[in-house]
Amino acid sequence: MKLHLLCVGRLTISYLNDGCAEFAERLKRYLPLAITEIKEHKTGSKQDVPRIIVKEGENLAQRIPNGAFVIALDQHGRSLSSEQLADLMNEHMVRSIPEWALLIGGPYGLSDAIRDRADLVISLSPMTLTHQMARLLLLEQLYRCCTIIRNEPYHH
Repeated sequence: MKLHLLCVGRLTISYLNDGCAEFAERLKRYLPLAITEIKEHKTGSKQDVPRIIVKEGENLAQRIPNGAFVIALDQHGRSLSSEQLADLMNEHMVRSIPEWALLIGGPYGLSDAIRDRADLVISLSPMTLTHQMARLLLLEQLYRCCTIIRNEPYHH
């Protein structure tokens, strides 16, 4: 199974960039990983926000690989433990699901169309996280899933 992160915005904070690079390298030892960054649209007023959310959603949707199981990250999504996410990953590997497309929205979140398109909507936390921080946490959790599946000592 291949993992494809589709992220609105770039990593601009050095320690988050370093952390993401670290966990991406670790994760690549287990599964192929691709990360696609989609242009983040800036706004000058609150009236622009709905239009921006829709535009970023359209850009995300265009890059979802055919046949991928789509997981959208949203603050109001379903909470999963690390073990539950690992169980889902393992089940999809056994069932030969070819790819997971994991979607991280920009500062204004994901469009309704993207949430509706997703096969699963999950939350990393009920707290609001920056999209850059969410990427780091997601990469770490995906790495943790792989170590759980392989029964390796990283996950205690």
